[in-house]
Amino acid sequence: MFYRPEAGHGLPHNPFNAIVAPRPIGWISTRGKQGDNLAPYSFFNAVAYVPPQVMFASTGAKPDRGGTKDSVAQIIESGVFCVNIGTGDLREALNATSAPLPAGQSEAEHASIDMAPCDTIDCLRVRDAAASLECRMTQIVPLAGQSNFAVFGVVTGVHMRDDCIVDGRFDPRAAGGWIARLGYKDYAAVTDLFEMERPA
Repeated sequence: MFYRPEAGHGLPHNPFNAIVAPRPIGWISTRGKQGDNLAPYSFFNAVAYVPPQVMFASTGAKPDRGGTKDSVAQIIESGVFCVNIGTGDLREALNATSAPLPAGQSEAEHASIDMAPCDTIDCLRVRDAAASLECRMTQIVPLAGQSNFAVFGVVTGVHMRDDCIVDGRFDPRAAGGWIARLGYKDYAAVTDLFEMERPA
């Protein structure tokens, strides 16, 4: 099968998200003039080691946020955000924070999630996340299409749950593994690992 995206695929559901998968989920917490926000984004990844940097992309808009979503609007206001790493033990809470709540209504409170202050930025983090990356925004890049933005940030602080450090390595399998986004309504918990040596 071959299709051009602008012509359509003819399938019952768009296959694009299922093709580019699994994708890590950045559970983004922000603080703005209207309050605190927490939302999962599956267009998320690390992009550099030194200094450590991450990015996430926001697609679509909310009617009460003027062409974007709460997370991007609040990062524009504050210049900071926190990436929380969800695990299998938090999957229901993570999913609950994707609810389209009005701007200013806390998703963390809606989902009964315990939050804690960050150390290097004025923002909250998910207290029980396997890891949290405190970030200062470096740039927001408009992408092709309507209301598509890529947000880049440099990591200024890292929190890791003690039970997710095993033999000196970050390993959240005891917390249910990394949660990854697939296509459609599908997710995966990454618990089956293997090692390979790179060629010399």
